[in-house]
Parts: sequence; C-alpha cells; structure tokens
Amino acid sequence: MKAKTNKGPRPKHVPQRTCVACRQVNAKRGLVRIVRTPQGTVEIDETGKKSGRGAYLCRARECWELALKKKALEYALKTAISLEDKATLQAYGAAQPPRMASDYLPADEGAEAVGAAAAGGQDGLSAPTPQASRGRKEV
Repeated sequence: MKAKTNKGPRPKHVPQRTCVACRQVNAKRGLVRIVRTPQGTVEIDETGKKSGRGAYLCRARECWELALKKKALEYALKTAISLEDKATLQAYGAAQPPRMASDYLPADEGAEAVGAAAAGGQDGLSAPTPQASRGRKEV
C-alpha cells in the first residue's frame, strides 16, 4: 500500500478572460466587464456580477478606443450601441491610463524576448514570409 504524501495546498484557480480589443488573455479581475443588460442597454459592470451578455476590455485607454472604433464591443455583445451608451463608454475609456510598453509582453517573457530578438537582429515586428506561414519548404 502506498503511503500518502502531503503535497501542500492546491494553488487557487484564477479565471482568465480575453480583451475584445487587443485579444490579450488576462486575469478576470484585471479587466473591465461591459454588459448588455436584458433591457438592451450597454453598461460598465465594475462588480462583474450584472446579468446579461458580457465582454471584457483591458484597463488601457488604447483598448477602449480601438474597441469602439472597430466595433469589437458591438460584435462581442451582439447589439448596436446607442449614442448615449457610446458616449459613456468613451468617457470611461478616456479616464483610463495609457498602455505601458511592458503590458505588451507577459511578465516572465518580457526581458528575455526583447533581448533575444535584439541579439538575433530581429525586431520582432516583421511578418513571416508567405512560404514560412504556409509550412512550405524552400526548394
């Protein structure tokens, strides 16, 4: 018979959500929920508990501007956003801080990825060649 080993407490599960603007996955608490209520209005849900269809945005001004410009919120909420609701969302988004450069990379990959790209002569922003993206080998 095997003896039980005490492995310690299990780490707590942290719910993950995706920002509809930048498509970055983050902890649910680090994002702002926007909800389409059963009455059809679009509201900011600070508590994350209002009933209705929800979508998430980062706490960065650029994400709010992009989501409203590209209609990512309308697509995610499956509804048209009224002018007064859009004005409320724009005002809330304008009050958010701008995105920091370190927000674009995960914390554990930040320095290593930038250093590796610089050492290899890559800027990390160039698009792959068509052959490489299709998995073809050069002949």
